[in-house]
Amino acid sequence: MTVNLEVAEGVATVRLDRPPMNALDIATQDRLRELAGELTDRDDVRAVVIWGGEKVFAAGADIKEMRVMDHAAMVKRSKALQDSFTAIARIPKPVVAAVTGYALGGGCELALCADIRIAADNAKLGQPEILLGLIPGAGGTQRLARLVGPSRAKDLIFTGRQVKAEEALAIGLVDKVVPAAEVYEAAHAWAARLAKGPAIALRAAKESVDAGLETDLDTGLAIERNWFAGLFATEDRETGMRSFVEDGPGKAKFA
Repeated sequence: MTVNLEVAEGVATVRLDRPPMNALDIATQDRLRELAGELTDRDDVRAVVIWGGEKVFAAGADIKEMRVMDHAAMVKRSKALQDSFTAIARIPKPVVAAVTGYALGGGCELALCADIRIAADNAKLGQPEILLGLIPGAGGTQRLARLVGPSRAKDLIFTGRQVKAEEALAIGLVDKVVPAAEVYEAAHAWAARLAKGPAIALRAAKESVDAGLETDLDTGLAIERNWFAGLFATEDRETGMRSFVEDGPGKAKFA
């Protein structure tokens, strides 16, 4: 397998495992889509960590594989490529990317599919497709612009330059920078904390934010309103409010 899955105490670790650089070939893309469906359906998974290992997150697509594809082949493949990444982005649970070393091209696009990104101090991120006469094709032109703004996204996409961890943090491309040896531990700790939270409310929060960003304010408010009211039918809402009244804030234990 080019991508492995481990689950413990509510946290799933999706581990890219295609040495030496975790190039995202077709088999890896398809495996990511398969795992996204599994993680969505599994009740024992409450949060997800995407990790490339200690040395590299993912240095991009498999260029040798792509080079032999003509226009017709890529017209057919490009939707499957995007669908694989979109499936990760739509996992209805908290997802964190633990980024070490290079996260370039498809690797950067995969990290963009997470809810937050925790990067090593040696991380380098970027969208270098322009240097191949291409543009990002797995969501980079869309997710990057939504995350860091259109001007910064255009700078990175137009130039193909790599961004070191400090700059990535400054522009909002990553959310936290830690020593390289601590990346996975920090990402897992974030996921483990949320794995103990109210699963349906976390799903509601994620879907409200993500869906709201794709529409106008009034529609976004309607999405929020429907989820908010719907949560009053859940056991977690009863648990949380009862605990607040009886024990004070932040002490609820959710099933």
